[in-house]
Amino acid sequence: MPHARNRNPSPIPEVTWDTGLKEMNETWKGAIACLGVAVFFVMTIGIIYWQVVDQPNKNWILKGSYSGLIWERRTHSLVIQTLTEDKTYVEIDVGNVGNPDIEVPFVRNLCWLNKTEFCYTWDSVADVKISLEVNEATETECYSMTWAPVHCHVELKDCFSMANMSWYGGASVQNQSWPINEQNVTMQPFTVSNLRDNPSGFGSVLERYFLGSSGVAVLVSPDVPLQVGMESRQHFCLQSPSSLERTPLQYTVCVGHNIRAVHQEVLQQLSSPSRELPNMDVLWLPFWKLLASVDSGPKVERELRTFSNRLRRHQLGEGAISLNEHSTALLADMDHDYRTSRKRGTSKRQTRDFRDLSLIKLLNISITLSPFLSVDTTQFHKSLLDGTEAYWLSLPVAPQGRLVPVLTQWRGQFCVKLNISNPEAVSWFLDRVGLLQARLGMEYIHLEGAEGNPLDLGGGDQYIGQLADVAARIEESAIMNAGTRSSHKPVFVRMPPLQSDWSSSGLKGLIPSLLHHTLLGYNLLIPDAVGGSLSGELVTDEELFIRWLQIVAFLPVISFETPPWVCGEDRVLNLTRALIAWHQDFVVPLVTRYAEDWMTSGSPIYRPLWWLSPDDPVTFTIDDQFLIGDEVLVAPVIERGTVRRNIYLPDGGFQWQDSRNAQVFDGGTLLEDYPVALEEVAIFLRRRS
Repeated sequence: MPHARNRNPSPIPEVTWDTGLKEMNETWKGAIACLGVAVFFVMTIGIIYWQVVDQPNKNWILKGSYSGLIWERRTHSLVIQTLTEDKTYVEIDVGNVGNPDIEVPFVRNLCWLNKTEFCYTWDSVADVKISLEVNEATETECYSMTWAPVHCHVELKDCFSMANMSWYGGASVQNQSWPINEQNVTMQPFTVSNLRDNPSGFGSVLERYFLGSSGVAVLVSPDVPLQVGMESRQHFCLQSPSSLERTPLQYTVCVGHNIRAVHQEVLQQLSSPSRELPNMDVLWLPFWKLLASVDSGPKVERELRTFSNRLRRHQLGEGAISLNEHSTALLADMDHDYRTSRKRGTSKRQTRDFRDLSLIKLLNISITLSPFLSVDTTQFHKSLLDGTEAYWLSLPVAPQGRLVPVLTQWRGQFCVKLNISNPEAVSWFLDRVGLLQARLGMEYIHLEGAEGNPLDLGGGDQYIGQLADVAARIEESAIMNAGTRSSHKPVFVRMPPLQSDWSSSGLKGLIPSLLHHTLLGYNLLIPDAVGGSLSGELVTDEELFIRWLQIVAFLPVISFETPPWVCGEDRVLNLTRALIAWHQDFVVPLVTRYAEDWMTSGSPIYRPLWWLSPDDPVTFTIDDQFLIGDEVLVAPVIERGTVRRNIYLPDGGFQWQDSRNAQVFDGGTLLEDYPVALEEVAIFLRRRS
């Protein structure tokens, strides 16, 4: 058998290929695992770096044709800018929602299929939805924002920055400023209150509308409860109250090319396009308040005749004599007292005093009424007996139980308030007005007490609008003390009372208050009495009386509480006569013409200077001049002992002519230390270049 030969004579042991591959695989596996850990570590560091350091601070949320909405991550702000980022319209601090210490990226759009909407759930506290609407015809772009709480008792608060811009609108306050950047108001329900009783509140005229000089307007939904606060030169804030009902915060921000353009567009949403004018005969007569502390109708009547004779003796012409609510009630009772006296056999002399009521019809008088009725009156007790307690704002004593009128206070008395939502109650009130008209023959009716509704737990102002509807049904010219969502209705609005001094709560607050009212659509207004009426005392400062009268002479109606013969000598009387005549000959026709323009276009009668120069930042803060329409500029003196003042003439491709000396100046000119004597007021008429 052949011998088998040895195939591996070498002393080195034989190693198979399987063993080598196994050892190599183990080595590479360790290396790859180490490499994977390193790559994962580097990626983690990169992601953290991107989130903390390298992630852009700004994220575009929505884009229009020329503007866009940006989320600023570090400041927790929504910012509306031009697409080129060369102009900021508004910055809204929303960091008050949720935990401000938690950085929210705010970039995940849950409505990503729709390029005009943005949806997001904020910090598990609120759902936010933002919709963009572009109006190519008017070149305005509006961002509708809705914050809806996810849980109960969540306060939603958005603050609008005042940095580098001026804001206007909102509500009247006691120390009215123009713009509102200087105002300080603690967070409170955004409702009308009586500034005499609540000097730190909002009063007189209020709209859920704010206008910014950058060309931005903010409209807050009228259907949700709202609180507003202001911090001087910092911001104003909108807040929804904390409640079980999960109250949303809803508002719309519109931007335009300038402040005038966006205001004119948003104005169509702010008020009804069907505007109506009240009886314009009110403009021709000055109002004279009768200051009489008497306790009977015959005494009121004698005071009326005496005061009317004095007006004629001082050659102050015809005027409307205003009676307060107490004097009105005394006169209204005279006819009843006359009939009662006949039954009792009262003497002829006393009976003659009662019958003198017919002489009142020969005078132009304005009476004052309110929707309140004292609980001490026979009328109220009768309503409880005849089952008409539903005429008053009431609450049921139990579910499905009998209604019980709610007590409130008015003029220091416990009263009930008219239920205007009840048609029968409204008919009763209008019948009462008609009876007074038959007895007194009054020309004008002043309705007080609209503000506040004891049943309005949501803090709204619906009662004011309802009372304005009732006022519009009165044949005589109606005047109201408050207005909200009622600027289109045919009633006059009385401006809030001012202090009898030179401060911002006195004379210096008159023009800011005027511009505030007209910006919100309340153009046909009656100013506070010459010299101010808040203190309730007669004005003795002759210079203050004159400077005040020089402003009021350009407003729709002149109103007096201090007679000119009380304030000064013949100079005051002569100047009063001259300015009343000037008002009737020049101002009334001018106001009537621009009132027709307001009815069709909504443009205010009295305008700020930026109306003619909406891109001129100088005009944004001028609070001591105003325009009547586009053709008359009024620059009165509001500083004590001053006969010179700076006057700015807005530019707009035209010139201005001083009505006193016919001097002509180019628009955009600042007249420094321009002379304005005590008996004068600077008036400039616009001329085409």
